[in-house]
Amino acid sequence: MKNTVMTFKKAKENGEKLTMLTAYDYSTAKIVDECGINSILVGDSLGMVMLGYEDTLSVTMDDMIHHTAAVARGAKNALIIGDMPFMSYSTGVRDALLNAGRFMSEGRANCVKLEGGKEYSHIIKAITEAKIPVCAHIGLTPQAINSFGGFKVQGKNLVTAKKLVEDAIAVQEAGAFAVVLECVPQRLAKRISEILEIPTIGIGAGVGCDGQVLVVNDMLGMYDDFTPKFVKKFSNVGEMMRNGIKEYIIDVEGNQFPEEKHTFKIDDDVMNEIDSYIEEITK
Repeated sequence: MKNTVMTFKKAKENGEKLTMLTAYDYSTAKIVDECGINSILVGDSLGMVMLGYEDTLSVTMDDMIHHTAAVARGAKNALIIGDMPFMSYSTGVRDALLNAGRFMSEGRANCVKLEGGKEYSHIIKAITEAKIPVCAHIGLTPQAINSFGGFKVQGKNLVTAKKLVEDAIAVQEAGAFAVVLECVPQRLAKRISEILEIPTIGIGAGVGCDGQVLVVNDMLGMYDDFTPKFVKKFSNVGEMMRNGIKEYIIDVEGNQFPEEKHTFKIDDDVMNEIDSYIEEITK
């Protein structure tokens, strides 16, 4: 059954945990979807994981649309969330609406996610009024790393903790159907989750959130340039890939691949004719 924003609403009401993973391509999305995940986030983290950038700031709308459309073709049941990249909505309501609309029409997303709290509540309100569901994102917002001075836990002192509470309430009032809490102290994230009517999705925010999200390449051990503290490696697919590729190289170099079973046949009479033809033209 297709997951929708109503799935998120009912899960919150029933105290059921929500599951979310990132994916950036058709094949991965298909596998993730078949496992029964509630939602797939096509995150701007693809800049680092898929494109090799140092951060998310270089990711464009065209990058996001390209990958979101691929994911949407692979996932039939998960709620597809398109992550609005840097400067795609902060320049005003008009740009935000146009870019959110592109995610829906070109990327075939079911909703969008954008970073920022109270200061972007008017943007969230405008997008939701245009009938495009919005997942908010507060706490550590990677697009603002230059303002934060790096990837740092947010809400550890009274001033910043109060701001997170205010941000959470503001995005809910603006119409967001869910909110991602990234790198927020566990007790604070739990308390925010308790006061909100919309579900919280944690990443580095503890078990008290209403759901969890991880980058699939992180949790499967496929991306190890940097592993955040909050990542648990549920498998080591990266090592399996390396072993498989090394075996392939050895087999090819040793003339062990392809074997007979990997090849195709040709009738002897056809081959005899071809041999005669080659002999004739190469005299």
